[in-house]
Amino acid sequence: MRRTIVFLFLLAGAMSASGRDSVDHWFEVRSQNFVVLTDSNEKQGLRVASQFERMRAVFHILMPTASDSAGSPIIVLALKDKKAMQTLEPESYLAKGQVNLAGFFMRAPDKNYILLRLDAEGAHPFATVYHEYTHYLMRDAGGWLPLWLNEGMAEFFQNTDIRDKEVLLGQANDDDILYLRQNPLMPLTTLFKVDYSSPYYHEEHKGSVFYAESWALTHMLTISDAQKGTSRLQDYANLLVRKQDPVTAAQQAFGDLNQLQKSLNIYISQLSFMMFKMNKAVPVNESTFQVRAIPATDADAIRADVLVYNQRTRDAQVLIDQVLQEDPNNALAHETMGFLKFREGDKEAAKKWYGEAVKLDSQSYLAHYYYAVMSMGADGEGKDPVIESSLRSCIKLNPNFAPAYDALARYYMRDPAKTTEAHILNIRAITLEPDNLYYRLNAAVVLLTNQRYDDAMAALKAARRVAKTPQDIASVQARIAQVEQYQASVAQGRQAESQPGTPSVTTVVTDTPTITSSDGSKMVLKANSPEDSPRYPTEAPTGPHHVARGLLRKVQCGYPSILTLSVEQPGRAPAVLLYRNDFRQIEFSATNFTPKGDINPCKDIEGLKGKVEYTEVSDKSVAGQILSVELTK
Repeated sequence: MRRTIVFLFLLAGAMSASGRDSVDHWFEVRSQNFVVLTDSNEKQGLRVASQFERMRAVFHILMPTASDSAGSPIIVLALKDKKAMQTLEPESYLAKGQVNLAGFFMRAPDKNYILLRLDAEGAHPFATVYHEYTHYLMRDAGGWLPLWLNEGMAEFFQNTDIRDKEVLLGQANDDDILYLRQNPLMPLTTLFKVDYSSPYYHEEHKGSVFYAESWALTHMLTISDAQKGTSRLQDYANLLVRKQDPVTAAQQAFGDLNQLQKSLNIYISQLSFMMFKMNKAVPVNESTFQVRAIPATDADAIRADVLVYNQRTRDAQVLIDQVLQEDPNNALAHETMGFLKFREGDKEAAKKWYGEAVKLDSQSYLAHYYYAVMSMGADGEGKDPVIESSLRSCIKLNPNFAPAYDALARYYMRDPAKTTEAHILNIRAITLEPDNLYYRLNAAVVLLTNQRYDDAMAALKAARRVAKTPQDIASVQARIAQVEQYQASVAQGRQAESQPGTPSVTTVVTDTPTITSSDGSKMVLKANSPEDSPRYPTEAPTGPHHVARGLLRKVQCGYPSILTLSVEQPGRAPAVLLYRNDFRQIEFSATNFTPKGDINPCKDIEGLKGKVEYTEVSDKSVAGQILSVELTK
């Protein structure tokens, strides 16, 4: 029997999709905050949309400051069975022995996809709904939140029961308890280090241990904090935010890890488990939901888009081709083809497809946005009036889509008559996404072009507070140093001008925004463009492993934490091109020297010798994805 405590819990902080599915009917349900597409029936679509809206309401009671990022739609594909799920899930999960997915969450700057199986069994049929939405609300913590706590919190909330007048949270998972009692636990030092490349996250048996133990530890710590009035989990989170190593942070927040392991074993063996009860009704007005049947070609265009996000580009291409053959004017298919070409690095083709999507469906705000950013470069160059028109249309269609405001500000910043309007657009983008560092950096650039130096410095100092990665911090500090140096040169120039006989200086205007001080020193102003960063597959590094040894060359960092480099191996050609979309997941070490501090791959490893372990990926333009780098001098 479970005991109940009343507590308002506040948290801070190998199938192919190449052919047409046998389904010839799809339904779309639009609620206030979600779009649900299902190959089942109208009733199931309404049920899923209602559950998502209820869970959203519960989370906003628990976390009133949580961001919904309303500018990026949440699209739920509620699929009737395992077969339908396998046509869309990442390829890495299709191999024998991998985790059997009941749901999957994919986040991108412009949209969010949740894949959901409707035939999932268990006492809590909507467990996957709650699990995936937890991930969505915690998405901004991905830069510092370790995988065990991310999954542990999702497992904690997945067994939520929303009743007429109360909500039950944190109910124990009987299957997890039974599994942990019958199998040995992972050492906590191993649990704390599991990342997306670990077999504990993908392989069926190891994955089961990881998920179950992550739930048990999260549940134990949460209940203990509530009972004893402590804040160990919050203390742990605070240490992680300050870039503390997950194991070291655990030792500081939780104490002796051997004792914690013993406590966890005892906790799992107990006969009853507490949960939280919230005495509050969570009503949802389903009469406001909009339901319609959609053509199979539209559904297939969306399925193809999911496949592009999942790096299954060949399956996506075949499916898009089939849609266009049946419906040549399908705007969604043109938009998806544009995104596919964008991911492949073919910007001219992407611009063409997005332009055709704009002509076919003026209501597609994403088509307008991508057509505009494909038509202009990193600093907003390009004088085509269609660029401005497309961005204005995007903003009109979706007033909460922050990237459109930032892009239009970058476009306007080149025109001295529009710098004030550009700054207003910057402010709107920052208001919508206050944690986006690049919007803040771009705002500083606009202020500098308007010669508002003190305001620009204030914007940069505000940007420094939201910088998370070593690369981000270095970018902000470099820009602050640049402004300080320029201000000093201006002061020297003014002092020199007061002396008789000082020659005047003429400012030369070029296509690149530049400020020239009285002493002739120049500061080039450049906006940050996420669209121009290199893009490679974000896929589980489960392919064959290889090692490259040699000099590390052409080390480059991109938005938001992409790392690319080449390894020049003696006696071998060509160099091995490698990448990682999040260099924080790379294990760096040094063998014959001691680094002065944390290794910043963006500036510390160029020209060093290294042993680089990597895995093969689907994109054959690169050799693979970096797992670890062992440096030597």
